[in-house]
Order: sequence, then structure tokens, then C-alpha cells
Amino acid sequence: MLTRLGLALLWLMHFLPLAVLAPIGRGLGRILYALGRERRNVALINLRMCFPQWTEERRRSIARRHVQAVARSLLERGILWWGSRERIERLVQVEGREHIEALRGRPVIMLAPHFVGLDMGGTRLSTEWAGCSMYRRQKDPAIDRVLLRGRTRFIKPRLFSRQDGIRPLVRAIREGYPLYYLPDQDFGPRDSVFVPFFGVPAATITALPRLARLARAAVVPAVTRQLPGAAGYCTTFYPPWRDFPSGDDERDARRMNEFIEQRVLEMPEQYWWVHRRFKTRPPGEPPPY
Repeated sequence: MLTRLGLALLWLMHFLPLAVLAPIGRGLGRILYALGRERRNVALINLRMCFPQWTEERRRSIARRHVQAVARSLLERGILWWGSRERIERLVQVEGREHIEALRGRPVIMLAPHFVGLDMGGTRLSTEWAGCSMYRRQKDPAIDRVLLRGRTRFIKPRLFSRQDGIRPLVRAIREGYPLYYLPDQDFGPRDSVFVPFFGVPAATITALPRLARLARAAVVPAVTRQLPGAAGYCTTFYPPWRDFPSGDDERDARRMNEFIEQRVLEMPEQYWWVHRRFKTRPPGEPPPY
């Protein structure tokens, strides 16, 4: 019942202009930061590990702004699920499209790191490109239906679950469906290597170079930034990576983390700090959370 009430509230709020919805989201974020002790502590631990040179006051400021940005993005997802194509295209600008257009018809993987605008970028791209992505079924059927509908109501993508295995995904990429790929979280020790993320050993999966190699795909980073207030969001395509994959999965994982680090420094409050990025530790090292 609470889930349905929450979805109904999001549906009602999606009619609001962004200039009204954005400050409501930030206000909700202030409340969540004050009450959400567990996730607040996760964000602060991550920031202390990655930025020991910062003052505690600065880390807390970034964590507070991060939760506000997360809450704002959650409220604005109602626009993604029920807003018109035209409104979504106004909401999310696209820059650097020449990098992806130059590869049209070729196998492509869009590297989409976990910034708060991730879903905004994915939905915006689905208004122009027929792509593919990984889909994780939600426990709540009502949320699962809304999410699935939201991801398939424009140019219908090809969605795969982890249970489908890698072969159908590789086949889709080779057939010209760009993969919107999110490989920068801690998925455990399997298929991972420990490479630095802001100097901290982080379990990093090597699926990006393996997929690029199997699909013979170019890797084009696609990063979505949340802009102030009514300005919305901006998805930026970066130039395709040269000499990738290199044949050395650990080197390639390190390259991915270094790229993400550069983007984090540009907008530190927008990276997904509430995720337990360092929960998998090298042997003998205790978990920090």
C-alpha cells in the first residue's frame, strides 16, 4: 500500500515544473540526510577514505549535498516514467553527440558511471537510440512494472538479466545495439581485481574490457550531470577510448577508475557515495562499514 501511495505521489508531482520540483527534492534530501544515519555514515566513510586530505567539514558538506542530489533525482524520475518525450528531451541536454554518431552501425559500449543523473541519461538516450542494457528485477511487482515501462516506452531497448548470461548481450552489441553499461560498483570478488579508486584498493569488475573484446566494441563514456534547478541535466559523450581493451584486464580496470576519478573531481557531490564501494576488501583487511 505504501509503495502504491508513493508511486501515486510521484505521478502527481511529475506535473510540477522543474523549477518547483527541484527545490522540493533538495528539501527532502535535507530530511533524509538528518534521519538516514546508515546511508549517511556510508557516504562519510567513503569520502574519508577517498579524500583524507579534505577537512571533515568539507566531507560532510559534500555528503549533505549528495543526499540532496539523490533525493532530487528520485523525485524527478516521475518525469522519466510519465512525462512526454518532448519534456524529457528538454530536461536532458546531450553534448558530444558527434562521438557516438561517428560510430553509428558499429558495436558500441557506453560507459555510464554511477552519478545521480544516470537514469536521466539512460531514458534520454532511449528517445533517439535503440540500445541494450542489463535489467535487475525488483522485489516489489509494482515498482518493477513502473521501472520496466519507463525503460521501454520510447525506442524499445533490448533488456537482459544477469541470468541470461553474456552471450545474448554480446550478440546484441554486435548487431548494433549500444550497451548502456554501469560497471563501477562493488559486485564482490568474482571476476574482480583490486585497483585503486582515489588511492584505495577497490574491487573492480573486469567485464568492460572483456565485453569490448568479445563484441569488438568501441567504448564511449557517457556521463550525466545534474544541473542547477530548472536547467535539468546534461549527458556528455566523450571521445571513444583508443587502445582499449589493451589485453591487460587489470590495466583496463585501472584506466576506467582513473577516468571516473576525473569526473568525480568535477562534481564530487554527484557520485553515488551512498553505495558501499569498498565492502569487498583484500585478504586480511577488515571491511570499513
